Amino acid sequence: MKKYDIAIIGGGVLGNTISYWLSNLYDLKICVIDKEHDVAIHASTRNSGVIHYPFYLNSKLKKNFARAAFLSHSMWKVLAAKKKIPWIQGGTIEIALDESQHKTLEKYMIWGKENGLTEEEISILDTNQVRQKEPNVDCYSGLYCTKEGSTNYGLLTHAVKELSNNNGVDFLFKRNVNNIIESSDQNEIIFSDKSSLTAKFTINCSGGNSLDIAKKFGLLNHYSDLHFRGEYWVASSDIADLVKTNIYTVPRYTEFPFLDPHWIKRANGETEIGPNAVPVDSPESYDSLIKDIPTALSKITDILTGSTKKLLMKPEFISLVSKEFHSSISKSAMVERVKKFIPRVRAENFPRRGTSGIRTPVISPKGDFVSDMIEIFGKNSFHIVNYNTPGATGAPAYSAFVIKKLQENGILDRETKRKNTIWDFENTIDQI
Repeated sequence: MKKYDIAIIGGGVLGNTISYWLSNLYDLKICVIDKEHDVAIHASTRNSGVIHYPFYLNSKLKKNFARAAFLSHSMWKVLAAKKKIPWIQGGTIEIALDESQHKTLEKYMIWGKENGLTEEEISILDTNQVRQKEPNVDCYSGLYCTKEGSTNYGLLTHAVKELSNNNGVDFLFKRNVNNIIESSDQNEIIFSDKSSLTAKFTINCSGGNSLDIAKKFGLLNHYSDLHFRGEYWVASSDIADLVKTNIYTVPRYTEFPFLDPHWIKRANGETEIGPNAVPVDSPESYDSLIKDIPTALSKITDILTGSTKKLLMKPEFISLVSKEFHSSISKSAMVERVKKFIPRVRAENFPRRGTSGIRTPVISPKGDFVSDMIEIFGKNSFHIVNYNTPGATGAPAYSAFVIKKLQENGILDRETKRKNTIWDFENTIDQI
């Protein structure tokens, strides 16, 4: 049985950036565990690729998350340049369709400045100013952020994996965590194939599976989660440059994880519209509503007995879900949403589906969506649950914050031995 100082469950962007900092700062035996055959198979690759800047994050309630997104922008840019990974900084306009939504943009403007953005980086545009920049966009007003753009987080995650690998981190693939046996000074992690390993400390950052993993440690048992697939459609080449900037719309239902449609300029040169939010049975149900019968039955049982049941009793939620289903079945329904701000688009302009991704929001014991991430310590473990957008953007700096938290709690009570680095840990922490 292999023995490790630290085992990281989850080979996505967060697990890899955490492994980078740990292996860069300490001489420890570290492994990254993932049930897939490689890193970044799921949310770290299956996302919009947008480089988010934190103008829309509450500067008080989500201060650290906003700071992480702000600081990580330049960190990712350095790595992208070094590894020749696409980085397109064409900007984003978040648009308001009426006066009420415009007030939200004014709030975003305040938050953005409090989160570190300058007047050169964000500005509010009126109807005419938006049309001057993007003649094919109809709106009441818009907030223009010059720093946003697009990249490929899957490629960035692979680049971080290479750095961690060079620092001696083991990557253990096709290891599906089945059970955890905790003792006073270590965890035994048992996999579905009956193999196992021990770790003095375990970090759970397994994305859509993170709540399930936390429950194997006896934590967050009264919480539930739901999986929502976000679907996109790819624009044909003749209209791909109809609008040259990313276009986001002010969310109408902030209490629910439903995003109003975007117009996305991807780093590979394609343009897409989406997403919707279609409930599915697992964090890997990319092409159907049900991945497999056992998984579906498990999710149904959880819904009937857990906190999700309270959510499903809310008529407004059920109404919204039905509309999301409709936009999945009907391409025209999705396009009609986009026509509200780009009137020239037609259903025939989008010949094929784009890459779908899945978001897994956590539901509290009261039956409400948990708005912030959950960080919780176990006996010999630390769990990051409900880590959602802009999670990929903020991963490098947020991972440094995690290391600092482990240091402060005595988990990393040893001398640092820094190796060659592309990012500066102390400088990142000093800017919190």
